[in-house]
Amino acid sequence: MEGYALRQHQVLTSRPASFWRLGGGWYLALLLILACFGAALFLDTATLEIRRDLARLALGDRLAELDGARREAVVARQLLRDANVQPNQGAYLVVSITDRRIWYKERGSVLFTTGIATGSGKTLVKEEGDRFWKFDTPRGRLSVTSKELDPWWVPPDWFYLEHARTKRLALLHLSRRKPLALADGSLLKVEGADVVRRYPDGERVVLQASEEKDIVVNGKLLVPPLGTNQRRFDKVLGSHRLNLESGYALHGTNRPETIGQAVSHGCVRLTNEDIAKLYQMVPVGTPVFLY
Repeated sequence: MEGYALRQHQVLTSRPASFWRLGGGWYLALLLILACFGAALFLDTATLEIRRDLARLALGDRLAELDGARREAVVARQLLRDANVQPNQGAYLVVSITDRRIWYKERGSVLFTTGIATGSGKTLVKEEGDRFWKFDTPRGRLSVTSKELDPWWVPPDWFYLEHARTKRLALLHLSRRKPLALADGSLLKVEGADVVRRYPDGERVVLQASEEKDIVVNGKLLVPPLGTNQRRFDKVLGSHRLNLESGYALHGTNRPETIGQAVSHGCVRLTNEDIAKLYQMVPVGTPVFLY
């Protein structure tokens, strides 16, 4: 038994030596190389799959952009076809949103052209998410419905929301029927066409507001009621305005440096000098093609 055990021990201890003498090291090295190659192949395959997926996503985005551009091109071609019919019917305006330029034409001749500012394309969403504003200049056919000299601007709700977010303030809406009691004992209320502050001693102060000056009460930005003097601003729209449908307009600006940019809330801005010229030239009822 001891001899058998000794022989078994010799066999077992001699096998590793035989393994290495017979090239076992090269065999292990080959296995390691194959394992590394397999891992590299797996990583390359995974990388290719990721790149393929990213390419598909990018292609989807590109196709969506292309589809949007195709739709806009169809609208533009239709508008240009309509505009080509207009020379036989009288004068008309053409607005290029992309080129940020306006033309006033009659019977194929350009009577006036100049640079403009157009909608920013930005979106403003209320905190509740139940309402949003998209600041685009519309595409399509509109017409001049009326004209104004030295127009007043009545700021919409989005104006106050923008200012409140910039200043990190909450909004405070004032109602005509319900005065607001303030911490110092005064009352904020509407009297006639003005928002006033009534103090306990009887003093009455008419509050002032402008595009650059908000009314802040108790750490909140006040939203005056429509129809009050505190909710209509002078000079913001420049010297003249040509009103279009759906609340849009061609108007001047108190910021001439913005001409040539996409910065408005949807209207078409011109310098005060240019809008004054169009005001004199363009009659009410004139078609306006925007593309």
